[in-house]
Amino acid sequence: MKIATWNINSISTRLDHVLRWTTKNHPDVLCLQETKVPDKKFPVARLRSVGYEYMAYSGEGAYNGVAILSKYPIEDVQKNFPRVKDPQQRLIAGTVQGVKVVNVYVPHGTRIGMPKFEYKLDWIKRLRKFLDKRYSVDELVLLCGDFNITPHELDLWNIPIWVNKLHFTKPERDVIQHLKKWGFIDLFRLINEDVQEYSWWDYFHHSFDWNKGLRLDHIWTSPPLADLCRDCWIDKDPRGWDHPTDHAPVVAELSV
Repeated sequence: MKIATWNINSISTRLDHVLRWTTKNHPDVLCLQETKVPDKKFPVARLRSVGYEYMAYSGEGAYNGVAILSKYPIEDVQKNFPRVKDPQQRLIAGTVQGVKVVNVYVPHGTRIGMPKFEYKLDWIKRLRKFLDKRYSVDELVLLCGDFNITPHELDLWNIPIWVNKLHFTKPERDVIQHLKKWGFIDLFRLINEDVQEYSWWDYFHHSFDWNKGLRLDHIWTSPPLADLCRDCWIDKDPRGWDHPTDHAPVVAELSV
């Protein structure tokens, strides 16, 4: 099974990018973030035309929004945290071919101490509680999406520039490590060890041309699923297309 995650930054704007990339790469499951479209306008027919018969999506307007596209049935769909009133559409989960897929768009946040920063930390803590209650580390569990955090120094292009800045503050790295201690293995690091590659480049200052990026997009799995991982990589190619999203897809191949 090939599973990919991609922050598409508006599926309405970049539907042709999704169709082009999936037609070339044929992922069995594609998890999208920042779809930025209400459910009633989700492009179901166009996506079915390239083989995605099964879809689970959650969106309410111009911001946020997450989706799982699959060539196989999606079971046990969960939209957002249960019994939590939060208008932001940032989590969708389901089971595909025995793999429990959790797709998230972690809040972006602002400066340390600001309400949006605290919301980001609290959201990740809620995600950990959700995982603790719903899943077992012995199951085939996959967590993916735009985490909006660089967990390690290898995940950013210039450490001195990013110290104490959003995406690389100590509170963010501490809370993401607490999440990872659920039992997750970072598939990109499992396969690529200390390679420095990035999945996000801003639109300014020739950041993509000069590879001034961050690794914000991740695929983490439980140990039993990590044992089935054959490969994991970041596909930078779509970031060079016309009018791209600022993120690149991350792809994993699993013997499932």
